[in-house]
Amino acid sequence: MSRTLRPRRRLLAALAVLSGLGLVAASPAVADTLYHEPYRPQFHFTPAQNWMNDPNGLVYYKGEYHLFFQYNPSGNSWGNMSWGHAVSTDLVHWKQLPVAIPQDDQEMVFSGSVVLDASNATGFGTRKNPPLVAVYTSAQKASGRQQQALAYSTDGGTTWTKYHGNPVLDIGSNDFRDPKVFWYAPTRRWLMAVSLADQHKIAFYSSADLKHWTHQSDFGPAGATGGVWECPDLFPLPVDGDAKKTKWVLAVNLNPGGIAGGSGAQYFVGDFDGKKFTSDDAGTAYTPPGGTVTQDFESGSFGDWTAGGSAFGGAPATGALDGQSPVTGFEGKAFADSFHGGDASTGTLTSPEFTVSGNYINFKVGGGMHPYDPGAVLGDQPAPTGATLADFEGSTYSSPVGDWTTTGEAFGAGPAQGAVGDQQQVSGYLGNGLANSFHGGDASTGTLTSPAFTIDKKYLNFLIGGGYHPASSDAPTAVELVVDGQVVRSATGSDDEALKRASWDLSDLQGRQARIKVVDDNTSGWGHLNLDQVVLSDTQAKPASTETGVNLLVDGKVVDSATGGQSENLDWASFNTVAYRGKKARIQIVDANSGGWGHVLADQFTTADKPALNTTRRAHWLDYGADFYAANTWTDAPGGRRVMVAWMNNWDYGQAIPTTPWRSAGSFPRRLSLKTVDGRVRLVQQPVGELASLRGARTRVPSTRVADTAVPLPVHGGSLEIQADLTPGTADRSGLDVRTGGGQRTRIGYDTTTGEVYIDRTASGATDFAPSFSGVQRAPLDLHGGRLSLHVLVDASSVEVYAENTRGEQVTLTDQVFPDPSSNGVGAFAEGGTATLDRTQAWQLKSIWP
Repeated sequence: MSRTLRPRRRLLAALAVLSGLGLVAASPAVADTLYHEPYRPQFHFTPAQNWMNDPNGLVYYKGEYHLFFQYNPSGNSWGNMSWGHAVSTDLVHWKQLPVAIPQDDQEMVFSGSVVLDASNATGFGTRKNPPLVAVYTSAQKASGRQQQALAYSTDGGTTWTKYHGNPVLDIGSNDFRDPKVFWYAPTRRWLMAVSLADQHKIAFYSSADLKHWTHQSDFGPAGATGGVWECPDLFPLPVDGDAKKTKWVLAVNLNPGGIAGGSGAQYFVGDFDGKKFTSDDAGTAYTPPGGTVTQDFESGSFGDWTAGGSAFGGAPATGALDGQSPVTGFEGKAFADSFHGGDASTGTLTSPEFTVSGNYINFKVGGGMHPYDPGAVLGDQPAPTGATLADFEGSTYSSPVGDWTTTGEAFGAGPAQGAVGDQQQVSGYLGNGLANSFHGGDASTGTLTSPAFTIDKKYLNFLIGGGYHPASSDAPTAVELVVDGQVVRSATGSDDEALKRASWDLSDLQGRQARIKVVDDNTSGWGHLNLDQVVLSDTQAKPASTETGVNLLVDGKVVDSATGGQSENLDWASFNTVAYRGKKARIQIVDANSGGWGHVLADQFTTADKPALNTTRRAHWLDYGADFYAANTWTDAPGGRRVMVAWMNNWDYGQAIPTTPWRSAGSFPRRLSLKTVDGRVRLVQQPVGELASLRGARTRVPSTRVADTAVPLPVHGGSLEIQADLTPGTADRSGLDVRTGGGQRTRIGYDTTTGEVYIDRTASGATDFAPSFSGVQRAPLDLHGGRLSLHVLVDASSVEVYAENTRGEQVTLTDQVFPDPSSNGVGAFAEGGTATLDRTQAWQLKSIWP
């Protein structure tokens, strides 16, 4: 879609909202276009326009499911947080209503819950007309303090009044949010589960009137703690359908630190007595697989391991070093620690060469999260020499080739001397100055353009940092090379304030006149760019490594790597070495980072037959995909059933997904139950049965045997429900391809070499809008030699997978994808052998939109 059509699409969406509220009549032409933009989900809820994130206030009331949600009434990125509102009678077809609880001058309205105050304990309504009460986090604009507050409605949730006595709960914290409130009959009290986000705890409070709250207990830290804890939910479920045997489920969302990276949703099963939640897994120590320890650093020296640089000191550490926070999780008394000299120091610690003899090398790692970059070079490099087009060392944008010109406000009147305003620390630039478009914050925009110059050398080298918004995106933060009015090269940042080297090969442009144009057209998160040291050279500059991690080298090349989690706690990691058995290898611990969290911790290298699992992999996940966050359930649903919905997005790239005039969708509602599997109680999820109301024509596919290839199936559509049984056979990987065509596909497979179900979206369509989007999401599921049952929901921009083995063990994966609308084929594939798909059937799903 050309950019010139976008204003019309925004107008149509605006008219859609007004029409839906009865404020303007939509013309036939407009009505025909509504909700059919590229990537618009056809059976998942999305607002007509603007930004949406967490589902809030989920309550069933007088025949309608109410879905409130975090909403920006004024734009398509996060901000102005208010409560949007939609209702449904069947969890499938939704009607968007006016904004329910708007922000005001003092507060933004963060996440929370809604309950029916049936006894009118609050006094907000009457006995005959009891109020709906919203308990939400009031995020104070002036101080950042997060308090719990009330609003109430006496007209069924359409209009809301904020309680004049707010806040009703304030502990003086900026990380105290997302209350989930429910009625607990045994004590005849309201219960609140609320997040102490930065402490990785859920606090429980009780109240008789929703206005006065008493602290009962805290749960946590437990499970995955790689990011802040948010959006808790606590509810009972019968086990195996037995109402006399009940367990409680505590859902805890966290960001970052999810199993697929970025945002994620975990759960705990246990008991709750009205005051305290006790997890079934509480206090269970993890014992890694046994094996042969090859280095535990307990000898008091590095032994035959070789240290380079100063970061690792002369011997293993026995605790935190000067200036370092307490270190935990190491085995024995000693470990490798590159904090000697602080984060600014760098160095390596390398094992002697050894022959790989086991299936896995297990070890512990901690410290900074700076992954290995295969395109970067370890060690110092001389700065490239040549013709400097700009080094930004002066007070103005003058350079050896003339004055650079600016438009807008983003680049200020001259180069910056590091960070600007409340920008995070900027590093990696040379000298004192750099071009920085953070003047005015991320909301500002502008350009910085060089004078014309002649391309007379092979390479253009520069340092770049800031936001990842490619030149091809709607709102880029990019450095562009312009020749004859056309952009012939471009580069963007990596959502990092550290500038890194980049280089363009200009061999095909010799003798041409050119300009460099630095563009900041982005007003959302990471909506700025940093640039320095623009040099024409005959030498190509390569980026310097900034990693902190552990690498496995085979034949001198890095074949696997692991990094820390921005934590001084060491956790287990593992290298799969099956493919390298009998080969010569080395372990190298690398600290090449001199910025924040620029150090690494390592310990207990062990050769073993099975992998060690870190805390994140041992946690219980509601969903193993990348796009299932802020998961929450409806209160008072008919028949006592428990139905969950989540924000189908990820904070790693949520504000960059290529949708307009709306951004973000809700996952399709799923019904929850508890089932005993191999003696353990586990959560089971299925799409709500109302999905069947959308089914159109069904296609049955005969048993299909695939041998080391991909074959099309007689199924097509952008909105599909697919069921199939997969028998992997001799194949290493096999399964279904959806949204295929034009070189695009989203692959849903089973990997017998790792025992995992996976979604591969590397070729799914548009993936270049964020560096962390493209990838493969995996979920462990042992088939025990049996088949895999797949239940797949495919929409215009999402894939949801429910996968189950013959023992009833289940995993789910939810991913966004952005394929071309014409890529609507379905196929079967097998790699490295044969596989069979049986009982395959698919339904076209009707759109829920008019």
